[in-house]
Amino acid sequence: MNRDQFWLTDEQFSKIEPLLPTDTRRKPRVDDRRVISGIVQVLKSGGRWIDAPPEYGPRKTLYNRFVRWAEKGVWVALFQALAQAGGPPAEVLIDSSAVKAHRSAAGGKGGEKLGGWSLAGWRTTKIHTLTDALCRPLALMLSGGHVADCTVGAALLEQLPACNILHADKGYDANAIRRQVEERGAMPNIPPKANRKWKNCFSPVLYRNRNAIERMFCRLKDFRRVAMRYDRNAANFLAAVFIAATVSYWL
Repeated sequence: MNRDQFWLTDEQFSKIEPLLPTDTRRKPRVDDRRVISGIVQVLKSGGRWIDAPPEYGPRKTLYNRFVRWAEKGVWVALFQALAQAGGPPAEVLIDSSAVKAHRSAAGGKGGEKLGGWSLAGWRTTKIHTLTDALCRPLALMLSGGHVADCTVGAALLEQLPACNILHADKGYDANAIRRQVEERGAMPNIPPKANRKWKNCFSPVLYRNRNAIERMFCRLKDFRRVAMRYDRNAANFLAAVFIAATVSYWL
């Protein structure tokens, strides 16, 4: 294998092998390690599926496995199993990052909905995430680039694990968000907006740790198919984000 091409190590594959589907669809399944390595290579390089190196096997197999497991939620389940094994964090951070859509992936009428948001017509997409203080993502969601952070934040916080503090920027300074965090047993450390009459408690010293989530987004966007959305299908793009998060932080 070329050293410039991605390949799962023995240790990495041993972590995910017990979590992979075992159905064979009445046919011998192509080696999982080779196929998953090929999928990661395509996501990292940003190339077309047809341009995948031949060392990973048939290109159609790579694409079909990626899409089929995205529809079944396999990539999401894989991420969640590994993330939950990391244990409860002391601090959690929440934020979003915008991703431009490729010209062939934007526009169109109708379209699939994911989590209540329609993918059709999006020129930009936001990736919303919860992250621990070690930059490791804990939960991920998508929305259109025009959707306010606090709107999606309320849905994302339903997945907030047990923690002591939640760090967020001013975009999440809403009474409903603060109450939701407090009801889950955590303290919201959010800088108050300038137009607030009552300034809530905020610690700038603790807030210094919030840059961890920015570093996490930078690492995710090293995957070119995450840095730019090439997919029209929301489930496929979200699967790419989950794979990038799993490979970057949980393997």
